[in-house]
Amino acid sequence: LQTRMQSLQPDPKAQYRSVYEALKKMVLTEGLWRPLRGINVTVLGAGPAHAMYFACYEKMKKSLSDLFQQGGNSHLANGIAGSVATLLHDAVMNPAEVVKQRLQMFNSPYTSVLGCVRAVRSTEGWAAFYRSYSTQLTMNVPFQAIHFITYELLQEHLNPRRDYNPRSHIVAGAVAGAAAAAATTPLDVCKTLLNTQENTALSSLNIRGHLSGMANAFSTVYRLGGLPGFFKGVQARVIYQMPSTAIAWSVYEFFKYFLTKHTLERRT
Repeated sequence: LQTRMQSLQPDPKAQYRSVYEALKKMVLTEGLWRPLRGINVTVLGAGPAHAMYFACYEKMKKSLSDLFQQGGNSHLANGIAGSVATLLHDAVMNPAEVVKQRLQMFNSPYTSVLGCVRAVRSTEGWAAFYRSYSTQLTMNVPFQAIHFITYELLQEHLNPRRDYNPRSHIVAGAVAGAAAAAATTPLDVCKTLLNTQENTALSSLNIRGHLSGMANAFSTVYRLGGLPGFFKGVQARVIYQMPSTAIAWSVYEFFKYFLTKHTLERRT
């Protein structure tokens, strides 16, 4: 839904006024499973990407917190650790995101993940899978900084003893995800344009070849949609990120608690 709603010049059959209308229209005209298109490539990349992401975050958070605020919780350390962890996460997820978004576009010519990978590689080269990497990082570094700082700040108030508390992890994760998602939507719109290379939009501005670079993406979005164009799909993005970050944090905190408890029991 987010990918569709961020289209700058959508097909008349794929113009939506709300998330509910988009979902209803998509299911009725394209089938029940269409909204789940691209889930396989997302699952494939999410495992290794999140493993590196949280491992890097925990290690850096501990090291930097000791450096900035001995024995305490430093928000600056949390923000830096989250930003650095993003570099590893996006290196894995960026190609998966390109394939996923191309599969999700209206009237997508691609029928499978492998077919999409082969077609993009043969027509645009391997560089196409990292065309939006700089924009993705420019978006995700502030996204994760806001995300981690908000999460840790809320945990201080909701769960000051930092015990395993599923309710506090879910609430803090959802609020942190929503705040970060809303703040970085303009960059996400640019990333979607670079990933999908939306033909109708580029043709209307007589842009030949492939659009690359964050500056070009910003200029193109502004020329086609003005300032409101940078917030296309913000509702869908927030609705997507809230459960996503709530689930990620609650599952992560559970395994952190479970594995730590198991290790302590073995030692005693």
